[in-house]
Amino acid sequence: YPSGGDPFKIKKSKIRGVESLGMMCAEDELGMGEGHDGILVLDTSAKVGTKASTFFELEDDYSIDIGLTPNRADAMGHIGVARDLVAYLNVHENAGLALKIPSVDEFKVASNDLPISITVEDNELCPRYMGTSIKGVKVQPSPAWLQKRIRAIGLSPINNVVDVTNFVMHELGTPLHAFDASGLNGKIVVKTAKDGDLFTTLDEVERKLDSTNLMITNGEKHLCIAGVFGGVDSGIKDETTDVFLESAYFNPVSVRKTAKMHGLNTDSSFRFERGVDPNLTELALKRATLLIQEVAGGSVAMDIVDTNKKPIENKLVDFSYERCNRLIGDDLPVEKVNSILTNLDIRIVSEGEDSVKLEIPAYRVDVTREADVV
Repeated sequence: YPSGGDPFKIKKSKIRGVESLGMMCAEDELGMGEGHDGILVLDTSAKVGTKASTFFELEDDYSIDIGLTPNRADAMGHIGVARDLVAYLNVHENAGLALKIPSVDEFKVASNDLPISITVEDNELCPRYMGTSIKGVKVQPSPAWLQKRIRAIGLSPINNVVDVTNFVMHELGTPLHAFDASGLNGKIVVKTAKDGDLFTTLDEVERKLDSTNLMITNGEKHLCIAGVFGGVDSGIKDETTDVFLESAYFNPVSVRKTAKMHGLNTDSSFRFERGVDPNLTELALKRATLLIQEVAGGSVAMDIVDTNKKPIENKLVDFSYERCNRLIGDDLPVEKVNSILTNLDIRIVSEGEDSVKLEIPAYRVDVTREADVV
């Protein structure tokens, strides 16, 4: 099964009059990576006759495909899906489960050797921007465990730094972006482009920008279309040693319009335009930093900068048990309804005779009214 192509069978054939019984393959022809520089050369320890699946530690596994509706932005990461499963199993099977969030307790700032200043010129389009730098990384292929997880979700491994950002995005649902810090001139400026600005994206296409496009810049040069796509010059390269890591919350409408304007649909824009969890930004940044240090080395070389330390407030909704039952068409006991609400992280703030005031977590972007709760 060649990567991106139709399956084909290798048959006995004659090449220049010599009988050939096989074919030497590159990584991409085997669907094991993107390399096509030459054939895949195995280590001399490889024993003839060993199954390729055994040698490359390939595994059979189950892939769970869920039909995620566009409103469920909170479940665009594995943690969000797990959160819903915990709620369902606790309510319907009394499973007594709790969601395990990855620990970031080990995160620490080692020095202030690589400070990057951050300025956001439009807080409406970018309500929150966080970043830190990691000095002394070694960019190389990811270890086997990370490559296997990246492939398991249908992606191709790129390098250890980029693979970590993809891993955390699919784990937490929060997109991240890694920059080569050497091209930043010590600063990040988040601002809209000027009409007619040109910018070459990672796919080597030159795109014409306008004043509605929010850009990540170094004050002078565009580096990335915010929340959508990186630039060809600012990404992580084999020779990169210092990394600036971005974790942000961009305005969903702005990202959607920009992505549509340029005909782009990336994993990042897919999430941002539906609304990511604005309060998960710091956890995602620390989680990715720790994983980068684990697989690429390096040390944190600046204090985390957060342009909006004030948490995004949860929404308050008035909720009536009587109206709830009328809408559902059933007679659910109050205790059952409260159990469901609690397991969905919806907190009862105050109680009346037949109604309560509920606090809805910010990550449930589609729940703003009583009917949504029901």
